[in-house]
Amino acid sequence: MAFENQLIAYVVLALLVALVISFLLTPVVKTFAYKVGAIDVPKDGRRMHKEPIPRLGGLAIFMGFMVSILLFVNIRGNQQMQSILLGAVIIVVLGVVDDIMALPAGLKFVVQIVAALIPALNGVTILAFSNPNIFSDRLYWVLGGLSVPFTVIWIVAITNSVNLIDGLDGLADGVSAISATTMLVIALLYSETQVAIVMAALVGACVGFMPYNLNPAKMFMGDTGATFLGYILATMSIQGLFKYYAVISFVVPFLILGLPIFDTAFAFIRRIAHGQSPMHADRGHIHHRLIDMGLNQKQAVATLYVISAILGLSAVVLTTGGEQKAMLFFVTLCIVAAVAARVVFPKEVKEELREELEELKDHGHHHEEKKDEES
Repeated sequence: MAFENQLIAYVVLALLVALVISFLLTPVVKTFAYKVGAIDVPKDGRRMHKEPIPRLGGLAIFMGFMVSILLFVNIRGNQQMQSILLGAVIIVVLGVVDDIMALPAGLKFVVQIVAALIPALNGVTILAFSNPNIFSDRLYWVLGGLSVPFTVIWIVAITNSVNLIDGLDGLADGVSAISATTMLVIALLYSETQVAIVMAALVGACVGFMPYNLNPAKMFMGDTGATFLGYILATMSIQGLFKYYAVISFVVPFLILGLPIFDTAFAFIRRIAHGQSPMHADRGHIHHRLIDMGLNQKQAVATLYVISAILGLSAVVLTTGGEQKAMLFFVTLCIVAAVAARVVFPKEVKEELREELEELKDHGHHHEEKKDEES
């Protein structure tokens, strides 16, 4: 009982310290972003903002996180944690340079692989995960020599997945905070002290930046923040989730990070199907589709927050109540969310869609009249 109280105290303190530092440093980082020219100028249809907005907000998130970690996590002699933090520093440096001067995608990908290899070669590896085939006699698969390559793929994929959903004000920051909170709860349930404190620091750093990032955003986190958040979530999911030789070792990480994973997978499949490079930027992400359906930015972000929270709560139930309860819980929450969505903004969406359809019809009629005149 004393250990649990002490752990809760450390968790709360780690969260608060990261929150305060992230919040206080954001205006400082904002000034720095203007000086170095790290400004996001709306130059294509993918961007939702109309005015130039400074990037580099992820630097405040990173510094809030790091100060909290150095205060509350004993990293001396902890090779695995040291390797994770070293990789995070590399990711942040890469992000800062990219936010100031756009770097080639290939170079960023190579540096991300290097950053992922550092923890992967120092014991932060996915050794095994449960067999998704429930009819098989083998309960789990041992990766053996494939553990390091598989770990690198996981870290790089999640790092970029969080970056890809960073398309609306507060979206990546909020979804990362929800995912980190879910990992925090599971770590507390399993008394994983280090994972719990690290996740508390990440939640605090995200929440501290949130007032500046919510719509209308005063500052963006940029690649610095999005890739850093993805990297920490990926590496700490290995430390706190993949290590269990049970069904949760496969399902839980995919539930917690389900939104960015699905969006990235869907984007890659869509682009390949259209004969494009998987890295080709487009306006087909989930958040773009919600906007095109008639939702405004706040409604779209709130919808994706709810989806992320549903997945996170389902992961918590799965770790405590088993597969059947988790499935029932997930279905129930999905139904509640669908009903709530219809109650909250059905009229606005229908009216906006109706207006768009009328505009398309008017444009079509105008086009036909013009053709008749020309003939």
